Amino acid sequence: MKDDRQTALDALRDVLGDRHVLTGQETERFARDWTGKWHAAPVAVVRPADTDEVVRVVRIAARHDLAIVPVGGNTGLVGGTSNDGALMVSLERLTGIAVNPDTATMEAGAGAILSDVHDRAAAHDLIFPLTFGARGSARVGGFLSTNAGGSNVVRYGSTRGLVLGLEVVLADGRVLDLMSHLRKDNTGYDLRDLFIGAEGTLGIVTAAVLRLLPKPSHHAAALVAVRDLPTALSLLRRLQTATDGAVEAFEYMPRAYMAALAAHRPDLRQPFGLHDHTVMIDLGGLSRPLSAALEDVLTEAVEAEHVLDAMIAQNEAQRAHIWAMREAAAEITFTRLPIVDTDVALPLDAVADFVQEMEDRLARLDAGAEHLIVAHLGDGNIHLTIYPTRDASDHLDAIREMVEDVTVEMNGSISAEHGIGLSKLATLSRRKDPVALDVMRAIKTALDPENRMNPGKVVPPRT
Repeated sequence: MKDDRQTALDALRDVLGDRHVLTGQETERFARDWTGKWHAAPVAVVRPADTDEVVRVVRIAARHDLAIVPVGGNTGLVGGTSNDGALMVSLERLTGIAVNPDTATMEAGAGAILSDVHDRAAAHDLIFPLTFGARGSARVGGFLSTNAGGSNVVRYGSTRGLVLGLEVVLADGRVLDLMSHLRKDNTGYDLRDLFIGAEGTLGIVTAAVLRLLPKPSHHAAALVAVRDLPTALSLLRRLQTATDGAVEAFEYMPRAYMAALAAHRPDLRQPFGLHDHTVMIDLGGLSRPLSAALEDVLTEAVEAEHVLDAMIAQNEAQRAHIWAMREAAAEITFTRLPIVDTDVALPLDAVADFVQEMEDRLARLDAGAEHLIVAHLGDGNIHLTIYPTRDASDHLDAIREMVEDVTVEMNGSISAEHGIGLSKLATLSRRKDPVALDVMRAIKTALDPENRMNPGKVVPPRT
């Protein structure tokens, strides 16, 4: 007599075909996330082709008491797909994309790759402005599930502000159809936003309606060394005023990052020497060239000794080179172990104080520890990675709690854009308002009473 697991696999093969039910070594490419820190040991990985097949997979999993872990490009950083014995549901075959240029919207399957979304929008002189380094492998369902941010949040906002509608398969196999193209819909609770950022714990996102915007016809970019962080923020304000809000990215790369970049990516030649504070600037405009405005603002800043060095991109190749310097951050960050990786958001005027206070406290906790910072400075999001001198769990926890302390004391958030997954569960339990945690647990229980959907992620257990 077959065991229940084998019966489940047979049922899945009947629905999907043998090629799309992966077991054993076939699951290897899903067995670890991009960081290599988090691992998965699924009973199988299934690859449904459409929403109907997702529904049938969810119902089979329910009959055979299998947990479900949705997976997109597996480019997450917080252990959101880590599991042992679950059924991983890959959405990589749900790649359909349809653009409506008249309404500036796009319907995209959860498996569509972000770079393909960009290309399809660009064919209609439109953009989907969400962008980050993993755009060539990250998929729609993944960046929706983590409410991704990226480098253009300063102008366009994060994922939630760029999504009009969703389709979601719930834990009981019902399909929640929220595929609206409307800009306004005030008919009760905003269920769409509930699933964005939920990391598959409430259901499986299978499709989305994305909001598109006019494609800028002019760009201007520069790499700039500034005197200090307050000066950088002053420069951001002047650029926003001079360009009518055309700043699309304003990225901070301090000395330690630029030195690591030089060591690990010598092919990305740096246009000037190391400075304590370097900023990448990117502007995008619809009606007028922006190079002159950028040059005027930087000239004034140089004369005031606020800017110490600068290189303005003279063509698209130079602009792409500057972007590549910033987007190398992830590959540089995870070259060493042990690490404490954090993703915090601060009020803009608190960023400099946060960095100084964190460095002071880190020196007291671990005098030999090093750290690396890159930041979406335009929206106050700091990616801080600390390299402790010893790999002991209590020591790593103490460093993480120190970062939490400084963040909360300065009215910041302990999670800005990477999601919660497993790595921030303890942090959320310590720092989230207890009433908010109770509400989160109530929602999880209401939508997934058997705790089948990506269990153990996002929602901290009661202590």
